[in-house]
Amino acid sequence: MTRGYAALLLAILLTTVCYSFFVQPGVRPVSSRLETFSSYEELEGFLRASMERAKQFENVYGYRMYEDARAPQTLGALTEHSLTNVQVAGVDESDIVKTDGEYLYVVSGSSVFILRAYPPDEAGFLSRIDLNETHGVEIYVDGDKIVVLGNKYPYILTNDIRFMYPYIGEVFVKVYDISDRAKPVLARTVILNGTLIGSRMVDNYVYAVVNQPATLLGSNETDFEVILPRIYVDGSVREVQPTEVRYVNVSDVFYYFTTVFSVNVIDDSEEPTYEPFLTGVGACMYVSPSNMYLAVPNTTAWILPEKAVEAREETLIYRVKFDQAEITCEAEGAVSGYVLNQFSMDEYNGFFRIATTSWMGNASKNSLFILDQSLRVVGGLEDLAPGERIYSARFMGDRCYLVTFRQIDPFFVIDVGDPAEPRVLGYLKIPGFSGYLHPYDRDHVIGVGKQDNSLKLSLFDVTDVNAPIETGKYVVEGGWSESTVPWDHKAFLFDKPRGLLALPVSIWSVENTTVEETVEIYFKDYWQGAYVFDVSEQGFAFRGSITHMNVTDPYDFGFEIRRIVYIDGVLYTVSDRTVQMHDLESLKLTGELKLS
Repeated sequence: MTRGYAALLLAILLTTVCYSFFVQPGVRPVSSRLETFSSYEELEGFLRASMERAKQFENVYGYRMYEDARAPQTLGALTEHSLTNVQVAGVDESDIVKTDGEYLYVVSGSSVFILRAYPPDEAGFLSRIDLNETHGVEIYVDGDKIVVLGNKYPYILTNDIRFMYPYIGEVFVKVYDISDRAKPVLARTVILNGTLIGSRMVDNYVYAVVNQPATLLGSNETDFEVILPRIYVDGSVREVQPTEVRYVNVSDVFYYFTTVFSVNVIDDSEEPTYEPFLTGVGACMYVSPSNMYLAVPNTTAWILPEKAVEAREETLIYRVKFDQAEITCEAEGAVSGYVLNQFSMDEYNGFFRIATTSWMGNASKNSLFILDQSLRVVGGLEDLAPGERIYSARFMGDRCYLVTFRQIDPFFVIDVGDPAEPRVLGYLKIPGFSGYLHPYDRDHVIGVGKQDNSLKLSLFDVTDVNAPIETGKYVVEGGWSESTVPWDHKAFLFDKPRGLLALPVSIWSVENTTVEETVEIYFKDYWQGAYVFDVSEQGFAFRGSITHMNVTDPYDFGFEIRRIVYIDGVLYTVSDRTVQMHDLESLKLTGELKLS
């Protein structure tokens, strides 16, 4: 593996799932004051000093890191339809499929398709937006505007081999006027250098986070160039100045510029605003209706203890206040350990809650911290489930639900009503684990995870918070089964009033074959599709399955169902190649739209 690709692999890991495993010991953090640089020379000197620490990492590991729901319109107002599964009410999340109750907006590869979806007898293709060699495309829909976000990377030809070079990539936000769905018109384009970490939409504003390497190595080990963020708006360019960059004066190994920026998707004349930081690699974000929290690991703990200087096993947290176009970083803090994903964080009644896992030698431990708006720790729980790690978390008002795992699944119910004194109320130990938790109601929580090699749905009854029980479960039969939901919550469709739950499912049969006294496992007879359930307080009732699979080539992954939505009495299943329409009650196929 080349150094460049090893670095890319690590960066992708940290931006896909926040931080699920680290192995070096750390210390309790000491919060630092947020500062800004006075000049380019001060910024360069700060980064140059960090290179010595990075060399230690290179010597140990062999590579380096420097190269590097809006209200429905028209007919939609008359129809009931599903929305993107989001974490916080009023805070929309980008997705690959959106519906407004009349149209479907579908990302397939580097294209966005606009389809008339309802009424089903008028369903058909309307238009296509081609984006050309774009990665990670996701969209928002806001009335008669569609917002398209994605990454573009240059390609380099070496020895007649064309490969992607990720270190000088660009993030774009394109806003299209879709008053005429058959003829989208590009209204504005905003581009930043870097990689998209995530985004949210609140009211008419999209808030996005972009991460880019702070330096690019030159011809020798000490020569480098600082690559300041640039923002391009409809052809004009602005370079972020060092005096605008906020940072925490804490030692780290890798430095990236992390930029939070906003775009008004309705008023094309309003200039984007931004707030840049100098941080470590990667970031995990949680967004409330008025605050964005960025959780960034301090990576000095990755260096072997005998080489580390001030090794810290901690997560730095930044609170960015936003009000329409105004973005202001108001606080910075730190907690021990690392977060798993966005569901490990939450804001409630003016307090920020975060669940982390840390590794002390080979012994992991889990913690829950509660911080005020200044990001000072006011309460916490530590040493939860020693030797295990957090597999899922969900905050629901004054409760927190945690699942940790090693061999069995401890499902914790934690009272976080008093920020100064959170306490464990009860827990349940059952086989397997839940990788995603979803509220059913105040007294019931749905879990999606695994038991042995099989996909498992659990319904936890927490009416008695001191003695939670698993009141219902469903295990998908097969040699090996799983779903994308534990790492892609937007694939989860749940509607409590309808008693509807649906999710993508993959199943392989498994065969053991003995070869020269060695047992090898072979996967065969692959099936992929959607499972549909009735769900109630009693549990899950399987209603049926849907598949798009190509019978002549079952491994044609373009037919894998990635999203499931409904409009009135029609269930739509979406893959890269096709959209199928099914009667919501009988699941009978009633129509199909090809994506081509």
